Amino acid sequence: MEARTGSDLPPGFRFHPTDEELIMYYLRNQATSRPCPASMIPEVDIYKFDPWQLPEKAGFGENEWYFFSPRDRKYPNGVRPNRAAVSGYWKATGTDKAIYSGSKYVGVKKALVFYTGRPPKGVKTDWIMHEYRLCDSRKQPSKRVGSMRLDDWVLCRIYKKKPMAKSLEQKEEDSLLPAQIDVTEQQHMLKFPRTCSITQLLDMDYLGQISQLLSDNSYNSAFDFQNIMGNDEKPKLGEMPYQYMMDSGKFQVNQGSILNPVYDMPGFDR
Repeated sequence: MEARTGSDLPPGFRFHPTDEELIMYYLRNQATSRPCPASMIPEVDIYKFDPWQLPEKAGFGENEWYFFSPRDRKYPNGVRPNRAAVSGYWKATGTDKAIYSGSKYVGVKKALVFYTGRPPKGVKTDWIMHEYRLCDSRKQPSKRVGSMRLDDWVLCRIYKKKPMAKSLEQKEEDSLLPAQIDVTEQQHMLKFPRTCSITQLLDMDYLGQISQLLSDNSYNSAFDFQNIMGNDEKPKLGEMPYQYMMDSGKFQVNQGSILNPVYDMPGFDR
């Protein structure tokens, strides 16, 4: 099959291979020096660059970029890879994922995050790498005695994670004008108390009409305190005028409605 470059693909086609396809048709062919189905993945030592420099090395790709890259050892006699880059380092995260072709175990996928600076004080970035390697890659003997080369080739998929979108509530709050925010805050803070005195009730803005009603002379004239009580009579329940209740009594308030007055003054019958 003749290899195709990214520019030779028909319009509408995108390079979005699965994990199995990356292992079976690209990385395995690269490791055995066989041609890949399409010349889509360049050979780049990604550890000689910072991740934001790699898209221009890829030749194609919009939101993700693929590379064949060698891996070196961190220590001469060890198997740990050297993941240091120019301005930082790649740090593994999560657990490795086994890749299968049918029921056959063919490769491993590892996720890494790029940190700027040096460990352990690196700063995490939004650059992510998925590293694919063959399951038998570490079993292959080194080409040269004392070589620092760990793997001739691994396949790397690199992309930049998008910032998390704001929640719907945050977007609505950001769209409010300052005056609207003040009104909203007042509505949340304005909660009707369970029990309060008549003075506190009248001080509330939304009870202004009640205050006006109780202080109206024409309304109070219908209830003559002296005519109802006389000189020595005690007021009977239900006969006490509202003006007197306003001056000397208390109201019990529950869930925004005024209930019967509470007679807690000496001399009143319950």
